[in-house]
Order: sequence, then C-alpha cells, then structure tokens
Amino acid sequence: MSTRSSARRLKLPRRERRADQPSVDRPLFGQSHLEDLVVITGFSGAGKSTAMNVFEDAGYFCVDNLPPEMIRSLVELFVHEGSKVERAAVVSDVRGGEYFEALRAVLDDLDTLGVTHHVLFLEADEEALVTRYKETRRRHPLAPESSVTGGIDLERAMLAPLRERADLVVDTSGLKAHMLRRKIADEFLPRTVPQRLAVTFESFGFKHGPPRDADLTFDVRFLPNPHYEPDLRPLTGHDQRVVDYVGRDGQLEAFYERLEPLLDYLLPQYVAEGKAHLMVAIGCTGGRHRSVAITEHLAKLFRDRDEYFVEVAHRDVDRLPIRR
Repeated sequence: MSTRSSARRLKLPRRERRADQPSVDRPLFGQSHLEDLVVITGFSGAGKSTAMNVFEDAGYFCVDNLPPEMIRSLVELFVHEGSKVERAAVVSDVRGGEYFEALRAVLDDLDTLGVTHHVLFLEADEEALVTRYKETRRRHPLAPESSVTGGIDLERAMLAPLRERADLVVDTSGLKAHMLRRKIADEFLPRTVPQRLAVTFESFGFKHGPPRDADLTFDVRFLPNPHYEPDLRPLTGHDQRVVDYVGRDGQLEAFYERLEPLLDYLLPQYVAEGKAHLMVAIGCTGGRHRSVAITEHLAKLFRDRDEYFVEVAHRDVDRLPIRR
C-alpha cells in the first residue's frame, strides 16, 4: 500500500445533500500536513483492535469506535492550520449503530476533499468469529439479545458495500495476532523505515513478587549475594564495589557469555514478529544488588544499537534492606 500515491477508489453514487449542509467539493483550509488516513472497518471480532495497534505503534494518531459522521470533523481538525498530525487511523464499525450507514458517504467526501486515505477491511469466516465470541463471552453488537450467528448475518449485509471500497481485505480466520500485525505492517507501513523495538530492562526482587508485564525473566539468585556483606548491604548494584563482588568468582562473566548471545538472537525475532515493546526482567532476592548491576550492564550493551530504544527501570532498588 505504501508504494501507491493514493487509494484505489471505487466510485459509488453520492448521497443527496441537505440544503443547509456545506459543500465539500473544495480543498480544506489550504495546505494540509495530513499525509495518510487509514479507515479500519470490518466484522466485529475480526481483529480491528489488533490492526489499530499496528498503526499506533508506528506513530499514527488513532481513534477507536469513531462514528462515521465524526471522521470528517476529525479530518478538518487534522488539516487545520497548526495541526501537526501527519498520519492517522480510525476504526469505524457497526458499534456506531445507525450512524454506521453514513460511512460510504463519508468516504465519498474524503475522495472529493482530496484526502489521501486507505480503507482496511477485516473479515473472518463464521466459525472463527463465533469461536472468538465464545472465548471472550461478549455479545455481538447487532444481536445483544440473540445468537452471535444472527448478528454476523446482519453485519455481513451491512458491510458488503464497504468491502467493495476496501484497498485491502484481510481474512483473519487462520491468522494469529502477530501474523496479522506483520501482514498489515507489510502492506501499509513504509519499508524504508525499520521498526525500532523499545526494550525495557527492569530489575526486581523475587521477595516482592515478579513483575506482571515481563516478556522475559531471568533469575540471577545463583550469583554471590552482597546482602550478606555488612559493608555492601547498604549499597546497590550501581556501586562498582557491588559489581566486583558479584563477579568475583567468574560466574557473572560466564552468565554474560551465554545471556548476551541469547538476547542478540531473540530481540530481532521479536522485531520480525511485529512486537513494539519488550520487557526483560532481571530478578534477584531483594532487587537491590545483583539484578541492578546486571540490568545496568545489559542496558549499556544495547543502548548504542540503532535498532533498539532502551529504557531502564529498577523496581525495588529503593526498598530498605532487611537486617539479619
């Protein structure tokens, strides 16, 4: 999609315009900074939230569950003098109720206004949609009091004209979330701008509980513990004396010799999967000495690499040590 200068536009009959409704057959507010607008629509349960996350991670201004009539108002804000929004993505679907019928006319308006836009349509077969609704135990927006299959049938009839307008139709029936993210990114996002993985290295203490949002967790409690040294106990892993103590018998260096190649292999795999953020958690007993020293080492190692944006967090470093 990124190689085309504009969307494929299938013209449909325009709606009748009220006498009091302003004409849109003119450019909006002169020069616009808005380079791309992606309208995401399709079946409920087909993966629209996953699709929107792709654009949000790529820096698009994103709005979910936007009634069609508000799309034009949003575009007017984007193209108004002073707006810095260059790329935007909106999700508009049957959750908008009766207002959803206006989406085709709004797309016609965007054509007339000369706004570069693309329509992404997501669908799935009935079996996949029903299964997803059963897993989430949610009601279909078009059939809150009846069967999911009845809602899908109604939705199919409403969506048929919009499917014809789509620049890309994706059947998500057999796609995992990461596969869908990759497909959308390949079709819509510029290939000349590599995705930059945000990596957070976080230290923590197991005695205070593991972090809930960690993608990778490494337990370093096998290393020498400075807590049992009275002179080192008040210090943290930021102090070189603590680092030297942890590495005194060569186990720390041996750990790095194995961990660093592992991360060198894993991080590009997460980038290829379409992951935008990775949390690497390093845990020791109290979260003040060994885990802090190793977290700082890893952050320094990866911080200078252009393909990663590195952040550091020390969850428990400020907790006072317990005297024994």
